[in-house]
Amino acid sequence: MRIAINGFGRIGRTVLRQVLSLRDASDIEVAFVNDIAPLDTCAYLFRYDSVFGPYPGEVTASDDALEIDGQRVTVLSERDLGRLPLEGVDVVMDCTGTIHTRAQAQRGLDAGAANVLISGPCDDAEETLVLGANEERLGQARIVSNASCTTNALAPLLKALDRANPIAHGHMTTIHCYTGSQPTVDAPRGDPARSRAAAVSMVPTTSSATRLVGTILPELAGRISGAAVRVPVISVSAIDAVLTFERDLPDDPRAWLAGLAEASPVLGVTRDPTVSTDQRARPESLVIALPETLRTGDRQLRVFGWYDNEWGFSARMIDMARRMAAR
Repeated sequence: MRIAINGFGRIGRTVLRQVLSLRDASDIEVAFVNDIAPLDTCAYLFRYDSVFGPYPGEVTASDDALEIDGQRVTVLSERDLGRLPLEGVDVVMDCTGTIHTRAQAQRGLDAGAANVLISGPCDDAEETLVLGANEERLGQARIVSNASCTTNALAPLLKALDRANPIAHGHMTTIHCYTGSQPTVDAPRGDPARSRAAAVSMVPTTSSATRLVGTILPELAGRISGAAVRVPVISVSAIDAVLTFERDLPDDPRAWLAGLAEASPVLGVTRDPTVSTDQRARPESLVIALPETLRTGDRQLRVFGWYDNEWGFSARMIDMARRMAAR
């Protein structure tokens, strides 16, 4: 599979880190990386990472490329997706955060890419897909949204639970680490609460996952509400869901959840009393924290799970790209 990474921010760099450092990525060729930041800055931010630590290898910059462990990765600096040399590229991963419409993504196809995979919500993408929830809808779609990190954490959990015991209704809160969309000091943003300094307050806000669940799992549309709280940590987020089911729950809900996770390609479990930093660089979409499971009554269950919103989501970008290229 030949990919191009358009945008070398948090997700773009994490995708490349995984491609170059994981044993099972030998099938992936990186045609190029594209970013408008200076090449030396791209090299520096790939070499040193405040979340995942220094890259475990040699990273240098040449005139037009990153040299990583002796491998040359061409780096371009083009603002327009449609002007990139995408002939022969199986999947261009758009990680810029600026592609929000099918018309914008179409420029990648017009430039020669076989497929465009968007690392975020895109309401009029041909398909919005989440592995473990609705990947069977891929078909021949060439412009695909990989949804959001929280949707990737929540939707496979809801799918597995609803299949085993139909969900009547529920509410999800994502306890989300702060992101680059928030200021480090108080500064104007569209949402007044999101205008406050990210690292000193818990910030109530919204989550796109609430809306996207109805797109990914139409059978649950209108039955799951949701909210978000941004918290002063730099990585790893959590899902806290309280769900009511149509039938009585098993006597041992922890064993039940563990079995559902084992049958899923993207869910994991932890049986230990862990904290968020313990889950850094976990590749699963969601790691269910079994000690936090709580049954309240015969049909209501509290489920808590961790997700590395950068590493896990980047792993799903790679998985989805493989599916798209394999058709």
